[in-house]
Amino acid sequence: MSRFLAVSAASLALAGLAFAQGAGNYPPNAEPGSCYARVLIPETYEVQTEQVLDTPEHTEARIVPAEYETIIQRVLVKEQSLTYTVVQPVYEIETEQLLVMPEQTETVVIPAQYETFTEQVLVRPSYVTWKPGTGLYGRSQVAEDNITLATGELLCRVEVPAQYDAVTRKRLISPERVETKVIPASYRTVERKVLQVPARVVEEIVPAEYEDVEVQRLVTPERQETLVIPAAYKTVEKRTVTGGGTVEWREVLCDSNATKEKIAEVQRALAGKGYKVGADGVFGPATLTAMEDWQKKNGLPMGYLTISTVESLGVSPD
Repeated sequence: MSRFLAVSAASLALAGLAFAQGAGNYPPNAEPGSCYARVLIPETYEVQTEQVLDTPEHTEARIVPAEYETIIQRVLVKEQSLTYTVVQPVYEIETEQLLVMPEQTETVVIPAQYETFTEQVLVRPSYVTWKPGTGLYGRSQVAEDNITLATGELLCRVEVPAQYDAVTRKRLISPERVETKVIPASYRTVERKVLQVPARVVEEIVPAEYEDVEVQRLVTPERQETLVIPAAYKTVEKRTVTGGGTVEWREVLCDSNATKEKIAEVQRALAGKGYKVGADGVFGPATLTAMEDWQKKNGLPMGYLTISTVESLGVSPD
């Protein structure tokens, strides 16, 4: 079979060569004993990179929370007063609300609420049917002449009630919602003594008293910022055909200028490249498939055992 394929391929090559010679289109400067075939020259490419838009420029809004600072505020606790030795001064206690934390707002997500309820589901509706009776009422079973008046058959028209099953289900009471919670301001109550009646007779100065209190003061209120996200680009590759794609004459090995030993040498070279081919010197289907795969991977003209293919395998064509 492999011998037949090799002979057929050689015959087709010779027929094509004869046709080309008859048409005046044949390889120039051909040496005696050489063989040529018209083969497809693989296309060559040039790879170019290009920057293309991946994500266009866009804007994003974000909430910048308010900023606070802790300060020490000096608060008057007791005013300066005068005391006397004979008559003691009279004071009145006054309270003052001191702001510690101003009012704030907070967004809270309230989850949805469900309730479980039981519902009666109709399984079988009510219907009216006949039901056998147990006896007659208000009538004697035997007549005066001892003749039985009852037939022994009694049917009653009754209504069979509908049948229901209890089914437990869940239903939505309130959907999920977002609420803005207002956190009220917090204050601290500070008491101070205010002089109402000063002392008399001996005058004495009582210095004022102060207390340091930590309070939160708003520095920057909550605000919204718009950020401009720049466009993003990615690099893509484009292949441009720079040559090839034509049919040209190339020198090949065929059954008229190659021996079985040379074909076996080519087969051993293909086996050394990892192809499963024998070394019997017969150019069969397995050798043809391996050769074409090697030509495709190395950008060589495909279809025939060209001299360039043989040399690429490290085999001398002579």
